[in-house]
Amino acid sequence: MPVIKWLDRHFEELICCTCLVIIAISVFSQVVARYVFEIALHWTEEVAAISMVWAVYTGAALCVRERYHIRILIGVQSMPLRLGRYTIFIADLLWALFSLFMIRVSWNYLAVLWKYPSTSPSLGINEFYPQTILVIGYTLMVLRLSQYYYLWYKDGSQGLPGMLEEEWQAPPPNNNTQS
Repeated sequence: MPVIKWLDRHFEELICCTCLVIIAISVFSQVVARYVFEIALHWTEEVAAISMVWAVYTGAALCVRERYHIRILIGVQSMPLRLGRYTIFIADLLWALFSLFMIRVSWNYLAVLWKYPSTSPSLGINEFYPQTILVIGYTLMVLRLSQYYYLWYKDGSQGLPGMLEEEWQAPPPNNNTQS
């Protein structure tokens, strides 16, 4: 069970960090090969590009989990609590629906890649495998969004869903010093 808890907390981070390390190694290898050994490594650009796409989609899922996506806080917080909740809920519902739509489109795209395989130019691997991140990324976004709302509801549905408690929102410290 500790492994599942660890993966729940760090799955996206693990993929993102791994991808960033792969990008750094690929680019560094290309620079060293080109300027020290005067040869070009053709595979490094493709590996870096695939890793970047994986990092972006898992990073988007990480932002969903941590609720770091850009939101207009001032506008929502200036609304009455009930209206703010509806606004956030509708925005997240539209986001989830868009993600579900993209899962469907990505699934159809992967079906075409599976039926008519093509290989990448430098690595010679089936393009199906790197492109699976489309389904994986959008599915992770929907799962993390659902998980967030489940936990928010389970904890009593206090405040606005998905709004982080900012320092400027905290009540002022109690400065009752008695002499």
